[in-house]
Amino acid sequence: MKLTGSQVVAEVLLDHGVDTVFGYPGGTALNIFDELYKYSDRIKHVLTAHEQGAAHAADGYARATGKVGVVFSTSGPGATNLVTGIATAFMDSIPMVAITANVPDSLIGRDAFQEICITGVTLPITKHNFFVNRIEDLEPALREAFKIANSGRKGPVLVDITKDVTAASIEYTNKPPMELKPLPSIEKEEIASIAKLINAAEKPVAYVGGGVVASDASKELVALLEKADIPAAYTLMAAGVIGYDNELNLGLVGMHGSVAANRAMDQADLIIALGARFSDRVALSPDKFGRRAKIVHVDIDRSEINKNVMTDKSCIGDVKEFLEAVLPLVESKQHAEWHERVVGWRAKERVVKAPDCRLHPKEIIDIVCDMTDENTLYVTDVGQHQMWAAQFIKHNKAKKFITSGGLGTMGFGYGAAIGAQMGCPNDRVIHITGDGSFHMNLNEACTAISQNLPIITVIMNNKVLGMVYQWQTIFYEKRYSNTTPERKTDFVKLAEAFGAEGYRAETPAEFEEAMKKALQADGPVWIDCTISREERVLPMIPANKSVEDMIID
Repeated sequence: MKLTGSQVVAEVLLDHGVDTVFGYPGGTALNIFDELYKYSDRIKHVLTAHEQGAAHAADGYARATGKVGVVFSTSGPGATNLVTGIATAFMDSIPMVAITANVPDSLIGRDAFQEICITGVTLPITKHNFFVNRIEDLEPALREAFKIANSGRKGPVLVDITKDVTAASIEYTNKPPMELKPLPSIEKEEIASIAKLINAAEKPVAYVGGGVVASDASKELVALLEKADIPAAYTLMAAGVIGYDNELNLGLVGMHGSVAANRAMDQADLIIALGARFSDRVALSPDKFGRRAKIVHVDIDRSEINKNVMTDKSCIGDVKEFLEAVLPLVESKQHAEWHERVVGWRAKERVVKAPDCRLHPKEIIDIVCDMTDENTLYVTDVGQHQMWAAQFIKHNKAKKFITSGGLGTMGFGYGAAIGAQMGCPNDRVIHITGDGSFHMNLNEACTAISQNLPIITVIMNNKVLGMVYQWQTIFYEKRYSNTTPERKTDFVKLAEAFGAEGYRAETPAEFEEAMKKALQADGPVWIDCTISREERVLPMIPANKSVEDMIID
């Protein structure tokens, strides 16, 4: 059948099982959006308030569903507004296809209205990108984009299409998606040698990253931990892969992690890194990290091996495949002394609460967790609230904690929550944010209202840019340069202005009452929670140093 380029775009999406996309129209994209109108019975387009929100929504959709997220934009500022969202997905290895429209090929290079070389702009933050100025190249580029985004270490791919291509015609035949690139093969000798290290270790610890989530390997991971009695610490991207109440779960590792997790990494004689990349948030001093341990690194991306921390053994491949292969070779074992020690470290950690009835971050999160079920999706922005959420949410399932890890994107949360809710309409979505992050993209409230999405936004409001304010308190002699904006925003009135419900809470009782109402609402709800600006996330805890002084009695 003969189709226009715009029809080819729609048909390729259908061939790949895409039924929901996010975006914003514009002049060069009109042909594509006209076709999306005709395909609206099969492809739902979610119009956001801003292209950045659309990119974050596609990202959140991908994280929540495991599918490739798709975002559309026009040329010029429409395309450049996607950049932060694309970079966020790139840093966290999230599969996304961004489809941008550009000026006609005859105007390329002439500084035409809203012309931008978006492929040049996004070259460092995509797995690959395509510039399509010939109709013959359109279908292959789109199919390859989905393949690349979802193969190996996943990530975003951009396809930029000139407007004349969207109007040109070509013969088209529907086809199944291209086969994904084969995973790296794991050598049996590698598996056997790593199993020997695990069997010989007396103080092993697993260091678990987002690769475990990407490979859907939570079940296999827990089987290994329990068989070999290995405690585990997780990164921000791996929250939920080990149950909250599993005794082997040491909690979040790194700069804002638990004392138990950091001490275990420092004292271990074997560190098994699974789908983690030894980022600077964890390995603050790479040359001293795990200095008492042999280090094993399993990752699908060869470039991560020995990039930040030198390892003793490595295995390049899918984490799930590795765990399935190594499990039969690992001996059932108990490390009684080590187990008792690390569990003791965990037990010593306490969260101090003031004697008054003010709201505290842990209380907010405890109430949310106690009033929702394990299928709840938690989405955060970036800052103190993000760390409190990572530390205190009662994580029990992978893919249920959605946050910007690598790029640390303030303003990520609301768009991502919209994408997650669109992808998982039967699950409750809780958006946890701070007043600083929320101010960045709260305009996406209009999107949540238009789509009638029952997202509950919990705003931890201390009227400061909390994380930077905390560092200024500790390291800059309380010189609060531009971290106390003195904003007067009334979030309850603003929620009502958008068409959402808004509640205010200053005590645990008020917050619990607001949550009860929010859980009964049909659409978006904001809860403005007043917390003290002096509440702190645990200060920096380098994994290579003693942290005894950080234990709160």
